Amino acid sequence: MIPTVLPTYNRAPLAFVRGEGSWLVTGDGSRYLDLGAGIAVNALGHANPDLVAALGEQAGRLWHVSNLYQIPEQQRLADLLVAHSFADTVFFTNSGTEAAELAIKMARKYWSAKSQPERIVILTFEGAFHGRSTGAIAAAGSEKMVKGYGPLMPGFSQLSWGDIEAARAAIGPDTAAVMIEPIQGEGGIRVLPDADLRALRGLCDASGALLILDEVQCGMGRTGRLFAHEWAGITPDIMMVAKGIGGGFPLGAVLATEAAAQAMTAGSHGSTYGGNPLACAVGAKVTEIIADPAFLAEVNRKAGLFRQRLEGLVAAHPDLFEGLRGQGLMLGLKCREGTAPADLVAAGYAEHLLSVPAADNTLRILPPLTITDDEIAEAARRLDRAATALSARRG
Repeated sequence: MIPTVLPTYNRAPLAFVRGEGSWLVTGDGSRYLDLGAGIAVNALGHANPDLVAALGEQAGRLWHVSNLYQIPEQQRLADLLVAHSFADTVFFTNSGTEAAELAIKMARKYWSAKSQPERIVILTFEGAFHGRSTGAIAAAGSEKMVKGYGPLMPGFSQLSWGDIEAARAAIGPDTAAVMIEPIQGEGGIRVLPDADLRALRGLCDASGALLILDEVQCGMGRTGRLFAHEWAGITPDIMMVAKGIGGGFPLGAVLATEAAAQAMTAGSHGSTYGGNPLACAVGAKVTEIIADPAFLAEVNRKAGLFRQRLEGLVAAHPDLFEGLRGQGLMLGLKCREGTAPADLVAAGYAEHLLSVPAADNTLRILPPLTITDDEIAEAARRLDRAATALSARRG
């Protein structure tokens, strides 16, 4: 008999009733150190008092009115994002998947408005994850996500990850855009080198194609800059943001230049819930906190400390780990062949530690950006005990 909750997830036998910073607490009071942060969502930790206050204050005033009316909280957040980014304009969504849908539409609408409707092809890259909608799975193209769902949305061409020469050869008169994650999250914490991101920007400039960056997982301070592309010194034309921007409240956004967005006129896109007062009140507080240079400096300092600890873990367990990947507090332990990240996740449960598996045989480490030095040290100890126990079980 099918469960009342559709069984599309292989859920862990854990249920949490409370969160405190970097910790989650079960009904019996057991405390788990959270290195997943809701898959990079709880950027400021669980039950952050500043976010609780922002949400509570807004909840006592107004929850929802729809985008038929002006929404002051939405305007405030849009102004903050524009002030701290390349963008001229912002559209708010409820999720990263919805942001991906709009980014795709925006790129194609851009060329249609220029009387070049044949420019519909969007170049994407192997290992990508842009969401679960039909458009997003067509963009990623992996068999795991598309099998069984019938005809896919046309107009996508997948290239090998980071293959700049393939991108150079593929860009043609029908190319609308190039879409890429500066760091693949689901794909295994694979970091695109700064030089490659600059090269893609150059290819787009030369061809007129738009550059779309998916920073749903790697944005909002996760890498030690507000947005990951800032490390490369380039700017996109369109960018998707979600996860951390709401600090746990469902919120996403598409940021764009005026040129890229100018064809998106009244009626060309919409959302009933997107950018509602509750979400934007929380998102504005998140953005104010994370965009502070002092906060980002702390992320970088703590990232260096965590990286040092994890490199020691890799050295201590050469039978399990090949190396360490990532940037900022978006880190990945690359496991050796024969070691499944899911087994390490399970071993972590025994140590009351939470982490997240990813593709390319990688274990994701995505703690709240507010994790403390002591919690980093404790996380390393628990990871070490989990790794030791897994090695012992394997003989």
